[in-house]
Amino acid sequence: MFDDSTLYVDPADVPFDRTIIVPYPPEARASGVHDRGYRRRVWYKRQISLDPALLPGPEERLILHFGAVNYRARVWINGRFAVEHRGGHSPFSLDVTRHLDGSILEIAVQAEDDPQDMHKPRGKMDWEPEPHKIWYPRTSGIWRTVWIEKVPRAHVAQLRWTADVARWQIRLDADIAHVPEGGMANVTLKLAGRLLVADRCLLTGPRLSRIFQLPDPGIDDARGLWMWSPESPQLIDAEIEIRSAEGNLIDSVQSYTALRTVSVEGDRFVLNSRPYFLRMVLDQGYWPDSLMVASSDQLRHDVLLIKRLGFNGVRKHQKSEDPRWLYWCDVLGLCVWGEMPSAYGFSSATVHGVMEEWKELVERDISHPCIVAWVPTNESWGVPELMNDRRQVDFVRALYHMTRALDGTRPVVGNDGWEMPCGDLVCVHDYEQDPTVLLERYGTRDAVAYTLEHVQPDRRRLVIDGFTGLGRPLFLSEFGGIAMSKPGEESGWGYSVAKDSKELLLRYQQLMSAVHRCRPLSGFCYTQLTDTFLEKNGLLTEDRVPKAPIEALAQATRGPQAHLQDWVLDPLGHSQRWRARRGPDFPVEWTRVGETAEVLAYPGERQSPQVDAPDIPPTEPGPSAGPPGFERRGRGGPGARARRKVA
Repeated sequence: MFDDSTLYVDPADVPFDRTIIVPYPPEARASGVHDRGYRRRVWYKRQISLDPALLPGPEERLILHFGAVNYRARVWINGRFAVEHRGGHSPFSLDVTRHLDGSILEIAVQAEDDPQDMHKPRGKMDWEPEPHKIWYPRTSGIWRTVWIEKVPRAHVAQLRWTADVARWQIRLDADIAHVPEGGMANVTLKLAGRLLVADRCLLTGPRLSRIFQLPDPGIDDARGLWMWSPESPQLIDAEIEIRSAEGNLIDSVQSYTALRTVSVEGDRFVLNSRPYFLRMVLDQGYWPDSLMVASSDQLRHDVLLIKRLGFNGVRKHQKSEDPRWLYWCDVLGLCVWGEMPSAYGFSSATVHGVMEEWKELVERDISHPCIVAWVPTNESWGVPELMNDRRQVDFVRALYHMTRALDGTRPVVGNDGWEMPCGDLVCVHDYEQDPTVLLERYGTRDAVAYTLEHVQPDRRRLVIDGFTGLGRPLFLSEFGGIAMSKPGEESGWGYSVAKDSKELLLRYQQLMSAVHRCRPLSGFCYTQLTDTFLEKNGLLTEDRVPKAPIEALAQATRGPQAHLQDWVLDPLGHSQRWRARRGPDFPVEWTRVGETAEVLAYPGERQSPQVDAPDIPPTEPGPSAGPPGFERRGRGGPGARARRKVA
C-alpha cells in the first residue's frame, strides 16, 4: 500500500490494496507494480503458516532476516512492534520467537524514504521524477530477499575470516550467542577435500578467536595451488560446530575462506606478496526490468561476462551488491572494490547516516576474499565543498580512518576521482578521449607528478590538504565511456560516441593501448560494463549483449603482452593448472558463458513480471545454485549458516 501522505502509523489500520512480488521494488516491472512515482512511505504485510519443522522448540529461536529495505524500516510481528532499522543498503535481522502465536507468523513492514532527501545514502537513485544524466530510477521499500531461519538458542551468530599469506595463517573470529556452559567449538578446514585443520577448544565466552597455522609448502610453485587469485580462485572449505559439555552437537555452520592477502608496497598494488595489475570495469548493477535486483544466475552471468571481456576486477559503483554476487566473485575469481552508496548533500545527518550504514556494510562483506579495496567516498558526493569546508575534509578523513580501523587488511580510497585529502591508493577519473593525452598525463612518473599537482581533468583539483599522492599506487579508476549510437534509439549519451561496432572497437583498442603503456599505473577501471538507462557507454547493452566481438574486446583489455599468457590462461582468465584440479564439486556449467546469440537467451535477459521471484530459493539447490547448501545459507558467502531458508 502506498502511503504517500504518511497517514498511517499502525499496520492494523492500513488498507492494503495491491500485491507485489518481493524482493522486486515497486518501481520495477518485475514487481508487478511498476510505479515510478514519488513514494514516501510503503507498507507490506504477509501472513505465513509455519511448517511444523520450522516451529522453534524451548531451546530454539526463529530469526527473520531482511537483505535490504530502503530507507527506514519498521517491522511488526503478529501485530506487535518488533524493530526499527535505518539504512537502505545494509541488512538487519530480528528474533521473532517471543512474538509467535502458534504457527502463525504475520509480518508487517513500514518502509519510509523521502525521495528528495539529499542527505541520506542513496547511490544512483534519482531525485527528479524521471531518470536523467547519470541518475537512475528510485528503489523503494524491500529490495532484497526476506527469509526466516531456525537456529538453536546457542548458535554461531557471526564469522570473520582473516588470512595472512606471509605467516601462512588463517584467523577465525566468531560471535557465539548464548554460550553453553562447558561448551566446545570444533573447527575444520579443508582444501580440495584434504583436511588441513581439525581444531577443538573450550568456549569461555561469546567471542571465539583462533589462529590456524597451515602447513607451508614453501616454494611459489607449490604455494600457488593453495592461494586465491582471479587466475586461480582456490577456496578453503570450513565447518564450525558448537557442542555441549557432553559432546552433543548443538549448531553447525558451513563457510569458506581463502589464503589471500592484499597490500601496498611503495607505488604498487600487491596481491599475495607480488605486484598485481588490476584491469577493472565499472559496474552499475542494474537490470532493465528489475532495477537493482537480480537472480543468482544473472549475478553469476555478469561475473562470467566481466571475466570473458578480459577484466580481472570490477568496481561495483555506488551500490552494495547482493552477497551472492560477491560469492560468485569469490568462486569464479574476480577482484572487487567495495563502495559505499553516497549521499549528495553534507550535514550532520549525512555524517550519522553514512558512518552507520558503511560500518554495517563493511562488517557484512569483510570475509569475502574477492574484495581487495574499500571506497567509502566517490567524487566528493556528499561532501561538495571539500575545498572550502574543513568539516567535510575531516569527514572524508574520518571515513578513511574508520574503515582502516574496521579492516586493516585492505587498502582504502580517500575520495575516488579527485579532491583526495588522504588514501592508500590514488584514484583519478579522467574521461579524456585522446589516447595521446592520456599517455602524456600518466606515461611517466614525472608526468604523473605534474598531473596530480596541475592538471584538473574535470575542473577539479586531484589532491588537496597537503596530500600529494606521490609514492602510492596510481589508478585511472574511471576513464573511457565510449557510447555507440543506433538509428531510432531512445535518447542517451556517452563521453564520446561511436557510429557503429567497428568504430567502438577501434576507439576502445586505442584507449586501452595507451593506458597499458602508462607504466606508473597500478591499474585502471573502464566506464562501463553495460548501458544503464540514459548512459549508453557500456561494452554490453542493458540486456548483456556485447557491442563488439567479445574476443577482440578482451584482447584489448588484457593488453599487448596478453599473448605471452595465452598458453596458461583460458578465455575466463583461469590458469589451466587450476582448471585441471578444481575437482568434481565445481560443475562446468558454472563457467558457461556462450556466444552472443546464446547470451540473448541467458539469465541476463529481461524477465517477465509474471514469473516467480528468482530470489526465492528452491527446496534443494539446482545445478547453478552454487555448491551444496549454498542457497540454504542464511547470509550467503563466508560466515553463512548452512540451513535451509524459507522465503
